[in-house]
Amino acid sequence: QVQLVESGGRLVQAGGSLRLSCAASGRTFSTYAMGWFRQAPGKEREFVAAITWSGAVTFYTDSVKGRFTISRDNAKDTVYLQMNSLKPEDTAVYYCARTPGGTVYYTASYDYWGQGTQVTVSS
Repeated sequence: QVQLVESGGRLVQAGGSLRLSCAASGRTFSTYAMGWFRQAPGKEREFVAAITWSGAVTFYTDSVKGRFTISRDNAKDTVYLQMNSLKPEDTAVYYCARTPGGTVYYTASYDYWGQGTQVTVSS
């Protein structure tokens, strides 16, 4: 089985920056695309960003384009989400996930999920 562990979430002021990490273990990491999702209180889990196995292609939801950057280091079996210019509406639990294939925007495409890390952006 695959284990995914997110880290880096914390309280941060609006306009600040934060980098989340997702460490994978248990299976081959490099051959899978990876995604970041988030879920705010009272809202559905939504797609944030994704990256192909090689890192050559990335995907972002419109609300984070220009502010967030997804990257990966396959030698370390780790994927990152660099978040800049944070806004209160970015407050959510952030999850990383692995997809064996399919449309990266949808949760149904992913087979393993991390436990989540809390990001809170103060006004």
